[in-house]
Amino acid sequence: MARVKLDLPERFAFVTTLDVGIGHINYGGHLGNDSALTLIHEARMRYLKSLGFTELDIGGLGLILCDAVIVYKSQAFWGEQLRAEVTAADFNKYGCDLFYRLSQASDDREVLRAKTGVVFFDYQQQKPAAVPVVFLDAMETQS
Repeated sequence: MARVKLDLPERFAFVTTLDVGIGHINYGGHLGNDSALTLIHEARMRYLKSLGFTELDIGGLGLILCDAVIVYKSQAFWGEQLRAEVTAADFNKYGCDLFYRLSQASDDREVLRAKTGVVFFDYQQQKPAAVPVVFLDAMETQS
């Protein structure tokens, strides 16, 4: 069976630390796949906040997640702290990809790589919208 491969950008624009809580642990005793998406969502929210945005207000537009890829590299366990790196890349007319790398903070062991495709969305008109200039400007300041 072919495995999914996810190449990451060389540089990440944002870093935060996330705790693996007991609610993130599955019956196998490690980070559950559903909780991996929860941690990625938390990292995305913190990234956007660092830029002065929320998922519902980026120049008046919101974000819609259109796809997600997670590649697991090692287990994560209750009580561990993970370093979550986030960056935006691969822009198109309506959105971009957000890339993530979560690593165990104390020993740099990579836990997972992820990518979420996002589309900018005008909730009033209920349709996709072009990437807001304020978001593109924020990306320029990170370079």
